[in-house]
Amino acid sequence: MKGGQTKAESKQTGSKLKSKGAGAGKRAKKAAKDPNKPKRPASAFFVFMEEFRKQYKEEHPDNKSVSAVGKAGGEKWKSMTETEKAPYVQKAEKRKSEYNKKMQAYNLKLAGGANDDESDKSKSEVNDEDEEDGSGEDEDDE
Repeated sequence: MKGGQTKAESKQTGSKLKSKGAGAGKRAKKAAKDPNKPKRPASAFFVFMEEFRKQYKEEHPDNKSVSAVGKAGGEKWKSMTETEKAPYVQKAEKRKSEYNKKMQAYNLKLAGGANDDESDKSKSEVNDEDEEDGSGEDEDDE
């Protein structure tokens, strides 16, 4: 058995590789999404697709394939000129500005909420200490 590893050595090496792998702890580190966070706005293409889906369903009521609608919408979007795309771009920009306002309000709420939580914690800790001190004094009096 020249240069070969024993089964025990290969198992140890395998377990070391698994624990030290690049993606070993990535899933645990991912933070949970906040349901109150505003959703990102749709791009101009997706604003266009909202209207295109309605038109496509009217023209092709038998079609149940989502991919066919997407392909047809993509082809039409590519064939459109910049002037034809302009109304969708404007709607997308409007949605983006609204989103930015909502995000600013959300971030302020988060920043303000974090400060409130810290102050509440400090108040409760002070009150807890007072209660503990008060209960100790009652026992000494008896």
